[in-house]
Amino acid sequence: MEIFHLVRGQAPQRIDSLGATPTEGFIWLDFVRDRDADWEAWPRRLLGVELDPRHVQDSRDAGHKAFFDVAPGYDLLVFEEIAPQGDQFRLETRSAALFLFERLLVSVRAEDNLSFDVLKRRFADGTTRSPGSVRVLTEILLDEMADRLLAVGEDFNQQLEELQASLLNPKSAFKDWAQLLDGRRDAYRIEWLCRNQLKVLERWHRNSVFEWSNPEETRLHDIGEHIGLLRDAAADLERHIEAAVQIYFASTAYRTNEIVRTLTVFSAIFLPLTFLAGVYGMNFEVMPELRLSFGYPLLLVVMILLAILLLRFFRRRGYF
Repeated sequence: MEIFHLVRGQAPQRIDSLGATPTEGFIWLDFVRDRDADWEAWPRRLLGVELDPRHVQDSRDAGHKAFFDVAPGYDLLVFEEIAPQGDQFRLETRSAALFLFERLLVSVRAEDNLSFDVLKRRFADGTTRSPGSVRVLTEILLDEMADRLLAVGEDFNQQLEELQASLLNPKSAFKDWAQLLDGRRDAYRIEWLCRNQLKVLERWHRNSVFEWSNPEETRLHDIGEHIGLLRDAAADLERHIEAAVQIYFASTAYRTNEIVRTLTVFSAIFLPLTFLAGVYGMNFEVMPELRLSFGYPLLLVVMILLAILLLRFFRRRGYF
């Protein structure tokens, strides 16, 4: 657990212990889900507020989807953050539960919710001063999560564009179908994630137990715009992948048709030649042409002329 005392405009102070809520500013209690036990006792100890057991259960679920709910005295906001990615993009999320009281913020998160560490580093180096309210601090955290979502989305977009370029390259045989299909699925998941988070932000704005100030509403609107941009980009990328796959199969079918047409032309040319060769290859005694001294060269000339005529016929028809 980490405890921060924040007074508007001042540097956030990390403290080791807390007996009561300070008279000035507000407190941020940051808990790691799998490491800190009995964290739900802190709101009761500091404010005399009992948390809804369902909300406590929701906060313990690392895979919980974005969610908002209200209870007497506090708001519950569950938000999803993109987990650290490896070499191959696989979309995984980690939920962070934020309990918002008037002068207390309780966060319950996974250890690899990187946005929290980023904000703490900004506190330490003086880049970010203490905000004026719990809601503004929450919006700063959500903004960090949205920025990380955008950054990961850009890397994901670049990987899929490379796959798309390889797919449409006629000189290379495309074999990364599994990765492409996984990418298309994850693009849809990013779009769905963004849509869900936008709905949660809207519900928070509409149903919060606290009154919103104009700066807080403006910041919330900016966060929604960031998430909306990624939602639209993911939807466009999904459509581009589908279009690329359709183009690939169309071009493959076209090349196949060209090959089949060429083979058909040659088959049509050799069919009468094969017929003539078959007729004069029969072992009948009464075949007058077989006894002609010029029969063999005559048949060769006929076959050559027939092949030339068929070639010219198919060429004029545009078959090759």
